[in-house]
Amino acid sequence: MGMLGIIGGMGPAATDLLYRRIIDRTDAECDQEHLDMVILNHASMPDRTAAIKSGDTDKVLSLLIKDAKFLTAAGAAAIAIPCNTSHYFYDELQEQTEIPIINMVRETARFVREKGRKKVCVLATDGTIMTGIYEKALSAEGVEYLAPDENTQKLVMKIIYEQVKKGFPGNEEDFREIHHFIKANGCDGAILACTELSVFREEAGLTNFYTDALEVLCEKSILYCGKQLREMV
Repeated sequence: MGMLGIIGGMGPAATDLLYRRIIDRTDAECDQEHLDMVILNHASMPDRTAAIKSGDTDKVLSLLIKDAKFLTAAGAAAIAIPCNTSHYFYDELQEQTEIPIINMVRETARFVREKGRKKVCVLATDGTIMTGIYEKALSAEGVEYLAPDENTQKLVMKIIYEQVKKGFPGNEEDFREIHHFIKANGCDGAILACTELSVFREEAGLTNFYTDALEVLCEKSILYCGKQLREMV
């Protein structure tokens, strides 16, 4: 049984949601049967999308490495990072870390393939889309990838940055336009590849048409640390 380390704060609401979901999904009947966790809520971490767009990524990577070493020293047996965009740095970060970092992007791509999805749209920040990390992961799993068009991507970013990150509910009318684009392009599913969209999913009650990368990370975190999943009713 290992302790889970979480590099959080990107954003804080998503980190809170991961913590609550881990509690809800762990097959436990008392305090002692839950995961031990160390949550590092690094809210002052520079914006990952802004760093990627500007090409000035050194500071973000150095801070992520520092955080991973902090959690390793604290006794973590595995690390989860509830931020899709930060997985752009995954390979370099894992090279600098002694313990496994759960790759939310690759695990989510594997999940949608196991669910029989053939073509999925990835809803994410501009930074995540620019890096191609989901496109590469889905291609490796034999799943066709679709990115939003320009207008749809603006709506995605609006929900993430102007609504959820500011503490407001996501606008469901905006999301209906996004959903229409996805269906019109022949997708049999979509990935919520930004943890702010995971927060929106909980608020809006989205169906399983939308695979939530944060939920995949939750399940893998529980299993990595030697616990069992509680069956969903």
